[in-house]
Amino acid sequence: MTRPAESRFQSFAEFYPYYLQEHSNPTCRRLHYVGSLLVLCILAYALASQQWLWLLAVPLAGYGFAWLGHFVFEKNRPATFDYPFYSLMGDWVMLKDAFTGRIKF
Repeated sequence: MTRPAESRFQSFAEFYPYYLQEHSNPTCRRLHYVGSLLVLCILAYALASQQWLWLLAVPLAGYGFAWLGHFVFEKNRPATFDYPFYSLMGDWVMLKDAFTGRIKF
């Protein structure tokens, strides 16, 4: 029986340094920020307008920009493929860390 990929890391705190290492290219990080902020805008618009079809664009915006950053600039495989839950958490923590100055924008 195989264990889930998340079991390699005992916690998100252990995973996050690996996540940041996989996002060392500034352009890749910035594309993640654009995708995450666009996700928030789409969610806000869908809620305000009650046009729920816009929710279909959420994964396209979030993953589209992120994967472009990985495949074109970072030249690595997105962590989402192996660590989907931790990676999603990492996107939002990395954005918060950029806004608070903890990591370079």
